[in-house]
Amino acid sequence: PVGAWWVKAVTAKAEELGWELTMIQGDFDFQKMNPAVESAIAQGADAIFDGYTDYASISSITAAAADAGIPIFAMDSGVEPTDAFAINVTTDQQGIVDSTVEALSTQLGGLKGKNIMVIGHDPHAGIRMRSGLAFDAFKAAGANLAGGEIQQVQSPATGRTEALALVADYLAANPNGLDAVWVGWDDAALGASKAITEAGSSAKVTGVDATSEAIAEIQAEGAFLATIEQPWPSIFETVIGYMLEFQKTGSLPSSNFETVGTTLVDKVNAAKITPSDKL
Repeated sequence: PVGAWWVKAVTAKAEELGWELTMIQGDFDFQKMNPAVESAIAQGADAIFDGYTDYASISSITAAAADAGIPIFAMDSGVEPTDAFAINVTTDQQGIVDSTVEALSTQLGGLKGKNIMVIGHDPHAGIRMRSGLAFDAFKAAGANLAGGEIQQVQSPATGRTEALALVADYLAANPNGLDAVWVGWDDAALGASKAITEAGSSAKVTGVDATSEAIAEIQAEGAFLATIEQPWPSIFETVIGYMLEFQKTGSLPSSNFETVGTTLVDKVNAAKITPSDKL
């Protein structure tokens, strides 16, 4: 949903500003996308706006852009500084983990001795980082980590069904053996929540993304305890501001990496949050 919003937002902003836009979407197929972008670079461009890719996946694009002297402005494109971008603005992964882990700790009356599953998806840089941070936080708090390692979803497209199966299988083998499931994004968290409900478990789930379905489940006060709102519209405007400054003066940001804070969404504030799929 966020990626679809970004495509529409970029298209509308380019029209508003009078930019000539070439939009290339990858759908996680970088073998298809990268050559298309490299071809566009060869045809001439003033700037590149990259959304929601890990820079490691587009190394051929960043190399071609560097050779052509074209700056890349990015949002949520990796979780660490890199000279591949003039700027990358993303969310604070440590902050996401701190708030979701704290929410579970409060709900469970502490984490020591609790049985917690962490579900991630390593190909996505943000999910990989926050899942690792969450795993370490639970371990440091004395929790028992289900399966002994981060449980991996193989494909975002099947994240919900994969997470459902991971949790359902674990609960079938360990009835009442889970206190919580921490999931790196909402779609998979919804699968985990369904598995918990169907098993009659009292375990709680947290996600990340603040989708409509997740917010609805939080308001229903079932298994889904909390999610995270990431301020994509304000991040978008920040990056656009840097692009406009480059257009006007030719100057680039002094730093190539920025992180911004997020908001924990729970039953207290869920009704006030705009879902990420309704941006």
